[in-house]
Amino acid sequence: MIFCVEDDNGIRDLMLYTLGTSGYEAVGFSDGQSMFEALDKQTPALIMLDIMLPGEDGIAILKRLRANANTAQIPVIMATAKGAEYDKVLGLELGADDYLTKPFGMMEMVSRVKAVLRRCAPPKPAQILQVGALELDPNEHTVRAAGTRVELTLKEFDLLRLFMKNAGHVYTREQLLSQVWEEDFVGETRTVDVHIGTLRTKLGACGEYIRTVRGVGYRLEERA
Repeated sequence: MIFCVEDDNGIRDLMLYTLGTSGYEAVGFSDGQSMFEALDKQTPALIMLDIMLPGEDGIAILKRLRANANTAQIPVIMATAKGAEYDKVLGLELGADDYLTKPFGMMEMVSRVKAVLRRCAPPKPAQILQVGALELDPNEHTVRAAGTRVELTLKEFDLLRLFMKNAGHVYTREQLLSQVWEEDFVGETRTVDVHIGTLRTKLGACGEYIRTVRGVGYRLEERA
């Protein structure tokens, strides 16, 4: 949900229409008071805030938002009048995430909304991969086999991660070269065999999970 605080009915309606056709839910407010009343019921993903508003102006509203722990992290895009450089600087210093200069185009508005939402989105933690007694943590870049940490080279780690993300899938040597060593890698498929052998050795008993599919390549699968 995006909150749009704009006292000009025409501009506000156009903003809401454009955001709606761009796939966003949006609701409009003509002043800060009505927006704060809505904030008591719902926390938006983004607030678009005009500086020139009746009653409490956008700068004062921004200060209130940033001073409240419940609203301090909500991304805010400020709308400033052309040439009002002081307002832009002040807004950014007070914690605005971006600004639009009036008059602004609707496509520019959507572009900035997308950029701010992307920038402010919490990072998604990479899921820990597990196959049998084998565990790989993409965040920590660690591998454990039967509870024991295993030190791998970068290519060995990338190779194992590919196998574990697609457990049961059979890869040819050429596919492994392309996906782990990148498309422009030129070399013998023997490179894959050497890395598979080393990986099996380092993984101990879990190395048996990497199976040879004769005449095709390799796959990773927990043994029954």
